[in-house]
Amino acid sequence: MTCRKVDLLEKVAAFQGYFRIDRYRLRHETFDGGMTGDVVRELFERGHAAAVLPYDPVRDEVVLQEQFRIGAYAAGHEPWLIEIVAGIIEDGETAENVARREILEETGLCAIEMVPVVETLVSPGGTSESVRIYCARVDSSEAGGVFGLASEGEDIRTFTVPASEVADLLDSGRIANAVALIALQWFVLNRNRIRDRWSG
Repeated sequence: MTCRKVDLLEKVAAFQGYFRIDRYRLRHETFDGGMTGDVVRELFERGHAAAVLPYDPVRDEVVLQEQFRIGAYAAGHEPWLIEIVAGIIEDGETAENVARREILEETGLCAIEMVPVVETLVSPGGTSESVRIYCARVDSSEAGGVFGLASEGEDIRTFTVPASEVADLLDSGRIANAVALIALQWFVLNRNRIRDRWSG
């Protein structure tokens, strides 16, 4: 945490539904050493998440998925996004356990080994949500199909992409999900290292 000063004056729940919106009133230190006036911000609260890019070093391919996203639809973008596996971390869960559970739930595959990639804030101007990203070693020989929980309205198409084509997929502009972009860019930079590690 920074040593700069933040005075929290008030925090109230402005909305509580499936998600929550909190309203903050605060003052914070400025770069010149002064303090701002009262600042009011609404913050979207949905918890924190874990995401994982499944990779098979033997077949040298990644496992991706495609599903409908309401945010993309509302923004006027293609609403079926190519993504990586992800899920919300519930109370008492670790990010790694969530990643392992979601791989099985959303792809039918098991994580043999996992390495951490990065933890990132999704959109810190409006939400506290963070995502811890992993890369998982899997056997992708049986990958493919439609997965997800019907009770949660999930309809997730899982498919594989040769590792040699990931950079071209990124260049095509088809990946519009920030978490997937981060994971796949990391993969392009670290593919040889991670493949050597898991192929030995």
